[in-house]
Amino acid sequence: MKSLLLVIDLQQSFINENTKHLINKIDNLINENKYDYVAFTRFINSTDSIWYTKLNYTGCMTEEDKMILVDTRGNKVIDKTIYSSLGEELKTYIKENNISQIYLCGIDTECCVLKTAFDLFENGYDGYVLKDYCACMNGNQRHNNALDILKRNIGYDKII
Repeated sequence: MKSLLLVIDLQQSFINENTKHLINKIDNLINENKYDYVAFTRFINSTDSIWYTKLNYTGCMTEEDKMILVDTRGNKVIDKTIYSSLGEELKTYIKENNISQIYLCGIDTECCVLKTAFDLFENGYDGYVLKDYCACMNGNQRHNNALDILKRNIGYDKII
């Protein structure tokens, strides 16, 4: 069984008082070498995106805002323009590397982490959310609410 640690959107645009603690925690987790593979997602925004045109979201547009805040150590980086990390590039990566377990960490629990966890579940992947390595820009209550939703919908045993 090969495992993947998927670090979701640990980018400058998503760091605030509620999320800054994740930078060192996730860096230390990567250094533990507990997973066969580590990959990162990076959200990319633009002036013609739905995030900008419908939500007036201007984050993740500059190189500084898009920057991943830990050393990727040459591991796979998947650029994305949607909430979910589970696009064709990640599916191919999982298949090519014979990955059977996917562990999620990163930002935002109630958004990109949740959507990725749902998509992994619905597509038959064995996915887990590392609750202590995820956070929400909008605070711990949103983080905990998202974990409750995930427990009910993908399984209590999938939140570790």
